[in-house]
Amino acid sequence: MAKKTKRKVGHRKLPVQPELNLGQEGKHFDLGVMFNQLNRRYFRNRLRNYKIEWGRRRKHPPKDHFVFGTIQEQDRVIRIHPLLDQAFVPSWYLRYVLYHEMLHSVVPDRILRSGRRQVHTKEFNRRERAFHSYYRARRWEEQNLARFLQ
Repeated sequence: MAKKTKRKVGHRKLPVQPELNLGQEGKHFDLGVMFNQLNRRYFRNRLRNYKIEWGRRRKHPPKDHFVFGTIQEQDRVIRIHPLLDQAFVPSWYLRYVLYHEMLHSVVPDRILRSGRRQVHTKEFNRRERAFHSYYRARRWEEQNLARFLQ
């Protein structure tokens, strides 16, 4: 005679991750809200179907350089380093980092004679300076970079 076991019925108490949109919402900042504001202000809402998310924390922090954000244009994914989701990081600085990544989607790369790809072209740099807090953000980055390299 087979032993009968009681089955437990599982009830979801919380929605699954995509419903919560945990990828965009950090402890201090919501990247989705920032993306929408920047898209409206600088890109006339032309950037569509992008996934904006915090990247994963690494086990070992970087020692000599720090990548604040990345964009994978073919997948339309923008990732922002999770160390930027801290109280000491100004929201205007985070907006600058996000704007920088968004700008990559509209300014084409340039292929050099050597075959290398140049992503920060003169046109890119010109348009980047159009960000309302560009110089302030660059100054803040220089003054605070060491806080991320530990």
